[in-house]
Amino acid sequence: MRAHRTLSSLALALVLTLSLAAVAAAQKAELNINIYGAGESRSFIALADPMATPSGDAPPLAAELQSLIRTNLSFLPFLGIVPREGVLGGSRLNGVTRENIDFRRFQLAGADYLMTTGWPNPGTVELRVYEAFGSNLVVGKAYAQVDKQSLPRVADKFCAALMEALTGSGEFFRSTLAFVRASGPGTNRNIYTVRPTGRELRQISNEEGACLSPSWSPNANSIVFSIVAERYHYLGLWQGGSVKKVRYPGNTVIAPDFTPSGQIAVSLTQKNQPDIFLLGADLQPQRPLVQDGSINVSPSFSRNGQAMAYVSDRFGSPHIFVRNLATGHDQRITYSGYNTDPSISPDGSLVAFTRMTGGGHRIYLYDIKTGREQQITFGPGSDEQPAFAPDNYFVAFSSSRSGSRQIYLTTRHGTEPIQVPTNGPAGFPAWGLTDAP
Repeated sequence: MRAHRTLSSLALALVLTLSLAAVAAAQKAELNINIYGAGESRSFIALADPMATPSGDAPPLAAELQSLIRTNLSFLPFLGIVPREGVLGGSRLNGVTRENIDFRRFQLAGADYLMTTGWPNPGTVELRVYEAFGSNLVVGKAYAQVDKQSLPRVADKFCAALMEALTGSGEFFRSTLAFVRASGPGTNRNIYTVRPTGRELRQISNEEGACLSPSWSPNANSIVFSIVAERYHYLGLWQGGSVKKVRYPGNTVIAPDFTPSGQIAVSLTQKNQPDIFLLGADLQPQRPLVQDGSINVSPSFSRNGQAMAYVSDRFGSPHIFVRNLATGHDQRITYSGYNTDPSISPDGSLVAFTRMTGGGHRIYLYDIKTGREQQITFGPGSDEQPAFAPDNYFVAFSSSRSGSRQIYLTTRHGTEPIQVPTNGPAGFPAWGLTDAP
């Protein structure tokens, strides 16, 4: 992801705040949308026509930026977009700041928020969002040295700032998904990356065999995965643009994951069954995390490193457990069915997992504090491999609901899934926080 950061640093080097007064107002703005509560309300935003400031037509890049922001916002289930034709008198403004805006027509159109876009010159854009009722500034940002290449990152940075102002979390637009996709002829499967909105699709491995179960390092500089080749199984580590492969005795490498401190945990067969081991800096087993004679796979760690969700068949069929890594105490969280693919939320409060049902695999959510279990996907087809986003809100998963396996986004509340464009069948999504705030 160094390439991403280089682009960001070049194109967005001069990100400016609009004014001290505006920043102060934004900091005082309350979090208006609660995306973590029991219920989830939906608000609406109107997008005013972009304009040159103090007046006039916007430059050619303006329409493209508006389209990118509109696409970004369509991925937020808690925020609807007011149709342009639904605003009586149109969405063209006399100015982009509060004193020049008639908020009433946007209120009548059902808007809770209004976004304005001003271009003081062809390479600088000012973006503001106001409350339609009360006209308080929610967020305001200015970006200089804007060109066609940097427009997607300008859209992502502003939408991250807007989401953070509204909900307290903007990680969705600062993240990149790693996933598995077919590559070339035969059965080869390799690792790709893509923004959750479908932009910046990139292949990062080119291995013979099937690459599976990618996981980002905490600093987003590395991706670890397993490789099932014709004769051997490997641990694959993508770093600095190349892949390092490691073989182990027992020829089993299953579902590696990074710990919050940057170490790798993976299931290896050192005795008769796969157990979960922590690897050292030399990628050799350092010590077992779970080793009891049963099959133990698929570790997933909370952000503070205190909890690890995993799968064990110690009671017959696969069930999900959460281990307190300080005490070694296990909490069993499933008691029926065939359960796999645990993903613990970064804050350690929830575990998403796959359960086999009579109608196919489905994604379930377990609340560790309350013990409440909730089904959050309902097919059709088969839904598997859930992955919690860094914001503890979005959940990516793979599904065959459209005929071929694709990646979809839902939320901890089970909102209607949205497909992530990946230009081909895809699976095993994994989130990486690749952009700085």
